[in-house]
Amino acid sequence: MSYFQSKGDRSTKPLTATMPEPRTEVAVAPSKPAQEVVSTLGPGMLVTGNVLCTGAVQIFGRVVGDIHASRLVICEGAHVEGKVVAQEAVIDGTFKGIIHGNSVKLQATALVEGEIYNKSLTIEQNAQFEGVARRLDKAVEMPSASQVKAKAEAPATSYAPAPVPAPSYTPAPAPAQSSSTADVVPLSSVLHSNYSTNGSGQGWTS
Repeated sequence: MSYFQSKGDRSTKPLTATMPEPRTEVAVAPSKPAQEVVSTLGPGMLVTGNVLCTGAVQIFGRVVGDIHASRLVICEGAHVEGKVVAQEAVIDGTFKGIIHGNSVKLQATALVEGEIYNKSLTIEQNAQFEGVARRLDKAVEMPSASQVKAKAEAPATSYAPAPVPAPSYTPAPAPAQSSSTADVVPLSSVLHSNYSTNGSGQGWTS
């Protein structure tokens, strides 16, 4: 038995080097943060009713009603009266009512009267606050799109003005008639009984 291999027995297959396949790299641009949409109620605007917004609300005018938003800014000169539920509330103007917010900030020009339920409350110098501040037990959540959709699909409440009552009319009572009536004497009979003529056509008789 031969333990040696001759030259002729060697494999004649050429040796080829295996080259790695080139990798294609795709550059991914960094995603830009979504720009927050701010809903603004301008000066000279009066809103009577409830406001529900999934984003931020900025108020320059006057609102009488409840506001539920992720962020609320009541600007200087604005007036809001009602109930506010927001994750963040910044008051620069006048507010009267109840605030539920994770973070509530009263700026120097703020004039607030009511109750503030919060997890963090900041009151700047010269801000006026008259009321009660209490600790918020449960964090405020921003309104969802389903809440806004359900509110939009709810049937609108029809308004019918109250009927105006017709003015009542009571005729004036007729004057009472006297039970006794004076006797009416004809003038001819009076002349006949008090005046008689003689033959000459002259003379009064009793």
